Amino acid sequence: MVKTVRVGFIGCGGNSRGHGRSITGVEGTEIVGLTDVSREALKAFKESVGLEDDVPTFGDHQEMLSAVQPDAVVISTPHTLHFEQIMDSLDASCHVHTEKPMVCTVDHAKQVIDKIEETGKHLMIGYQRHLQSAYVYCRDIVQNGELGKANFVTAHQCQNWYRNQQGKWRQTLSLSGGGQLNDSGSHLIDILLWILEASPSEVYAMMDYKNCEVDILTAMSIKFDTGALCNISVIGHAVGGMHEDFTIWLENGTLFVREGKVYREEQEIGRVEVNREDLPQSENKDQAFIKLIRGQRTENPIDAKNGLRVIQLTEAAWESAKKNQPVKVDLS
Repeated sequence: MVKTVRVGFIGCGGNSRGHGRSITGVEGTEIVGLTDVSREALKAFKESVGLEDDVPTFGDHQEMLSAVQPDAVVISTPHTLHFEQIMDSLDASCHVHTEKPMVCTVDHAKQVIDKIEETGKHLMIGYQRHLQSAYVYCRDIVQNGELGKANFVTAHQCQNWYRNQQGKWRQTLSLSGGGQLNDSGSHLIDILLWILEASPSEVYAMMDYKNCEVDILTAMSIKFDTGALCNISVIGHAVGGMHEDFTIWLENGTLFVREGKVYREEQEIGRVEVNREDLPQSENKDQAFIKLIRGQRTENPIDAKNGLRVIQLTEAAWESAKKNQPVKVDLS
């Protein structure tokens, strides 16, 4: 008999409801408490996830942690709230699955890591690309040296973020902690650092705020300790839906990720799509979190150190844009 994992939710907006449906799809899980300041969000969560009306709801996460004492929590709230909610949840002996970014300052990231070591609980971040077949394949190729050393990486992400988020918390600095780079753009930073497993030594970033409190457009160049160079473009003022491209130039070939497909180019072969049967299996991040709690995974696929690396580079990019000059990335 599998022990039931009792899960509480902190934040019940649209993104959180996707987590809720995934969690309830795992055998032996139970959602035991919901937290949100909006009664409408709590009601919509129950309807979307298919929960009974008697599941307890709260306006404050500390009340929820005390009243229902969950084994684990899923945090999906405005970014600057993550730190307090993570720390309180770990203190309440809960495992934590938090949406990205983990936190919004390097100091907070280091405090979270210390608290994880103190409590012995798991914390996993919602950077789902660690579990997606295309990116796992690219990481494997880079790390096993099959195509030689990585020399250059380009990545871009565009979405209609400027228009769609006007008047919402993501464009309010006190809640978001930063703009498009700190929001969905942080996925690009995370996956770059994870695939290369290299340390960024220097960054030069230019940003356009478009009369907002937070950055909307970012052009960023990075130099790594391995000598690899990288360009990242985060375009928060685009028309249409979200789009990403990711390309890695190695000594003996190139890897392209386009719309979830992977292409591989070599000198004598040319560019070909990698067959799906040759790609690793993708995983659902919520299911991976439950497996981690149960000891069915020996390694945390997206731990707090990934969150620290992301905010270290992000803070350096903000500083560079402010100074209009390259800056060293502090990895201490």
